Amino acid sequence: MKLEKFSMNHTEPLIITGLDEEGRGIARMDGKVCFLSNALPGEKVSKYRLLRQKKNYAIGEALSIQRASTLRTKPICPHFGVCGGCALQHIDAQAQVAMKQRVLEDALHHIGKVKPECILPPIYGISQEYRFRARMSVKYVAKKGGVLVGFHEKSSPFVADMTQCSVLPKHISDLILPLREVIHQLSIRERLPQIEWAVGARLTVMAFRIMEPLTEEDKQILKTFIDQHQNPQYPIQLWLQPGKEDSLYPFYPETAPELSFRLPEFNLEMTFHPTEFTQVNHRLNEVMISRAMHLLQPQSGEKIADMFCGLGNFSLPMARCGAEVLGVEGSQALIHRAEYNASLNGLSEQCNFQVANLFKPAEFKAEQWLSCDKWLIDPPRDGAFELVQMLDNQHSPKRIVYVSCKPSTLARDAEILCSKGYKIKASGVMNMFPHTTHVESIALFEQ
Repeated sequence: MKLEKFSMNHTEPLIITGLDEEGRGIARMDGKVCFLSNALPGEKVSKYRLLRQKKNYAIGEALSIQRASTLRTKPICPHFGVCGGCALQHIDAQAQVAMKQRVLEDALHHIGKVKPECILPPIYGISQEYRFRARMSVKYVAKKGGVLVGFHEKSSPFVADMTQCSVLPKHISDLILPLREVIHQLSIRERLPQIEWAVGARLTVMAFRIMEPLTEEDKQILKTFIDQHQNPQYPIQLWLQPGKEDSLYPFYPETAPELSFRLPEFNLEMTFHPTEFTQVNHRLNEVMISRAMHLLQPQSGEKIADMFCGLGNFSLPMARCGAEVLGVEGSQALIHRAEYNASLNGLSEQCNFQVANLFKPAEFKAEQWLSCDKWLIDPPRDGAFELVQMLDNQHSPKRIVYVSCKPSTLARDAEILCSKGYKIKASGVMNMFPHTTHVESIALFEQ
């Protein structure tokens, strides 16, 4: 049965009793659960609009709050409520972290039927200018006077009419309005749907997805724009993507430093291509790695497997601690990048990287992986179901650190691990994405 749509405003007061995983307030209405955006626990909602309704629940938005929660705060961005990039700016930053901790604990309890022996103190950092990667949509809208550059509107395919963004670094936020103006001058302004940002320690890459070739006049307009907005502290390089992802190339200036981020605690520099996966929050990434190494305790003489190793984000810190590291990843390009980063940091002899699809048991090299002393698992949102299923009680790593970006799949995999003789010794959240409902977490399992 499809959800029915409603637009009527309601004035029967509702008391909000909790928050769901999407940051929506939970209330009861006529015997069904009602999920309201912009409503917080303890609040009394005096006016709301139902957007969708089914037999057992309804979804809507609060329009008027009669009694506000002490957790409510003024959003840091003037576009909050319209832009869909952030969902929780109306909630105090520390309360956001507590909410995410509850989401993790509830998932472990209700889905995994497990309880950690220890709850780790949450990891969190700055809540503004933290996002070092972003993909923004571009749309020419004649009715709004020109080009829009921004994230999509909340629950809508339309591009938000943005003039700034508080979670992007300031030097990127400051370019939103100038970009709107310069793209409006291009002949292909209606054929440029997307801008992708990647910020490194010495370079910011701005990548345009273009559906038609630039004219010579377009090229000169863009080169002039880049020259006018160059900053010695934040140099910018424009890349163009005329086709699929592998068509991306540097346009202007043609040469620039490599994109990279540093891990000072381990004396590492990690390079990356603009399209390769890195954590969007570089500062919190440093703290996350430090915690992972504290839980894993890599030592000389140990062999440790880094599953879903990517470009070596965890592999190289392990190797720096003296361990022999086996990194496994499904992308050949990321394996090449991990090998390059190992060489760059003088760790090639301690690292061995191999390609394997960790969602396909047919590609598993079980004996080689199971012989490792410890594992670190950092899967995408689908989790590591196939990987943890292969473990057995006789030939398995004694310690596993599991980094997760989705509590429900961590909980599912935790139940499997505990059924195979592991104990969940500790878990906690890491607020990698402030003001969003995204929950990053970490857990320690031991036999």
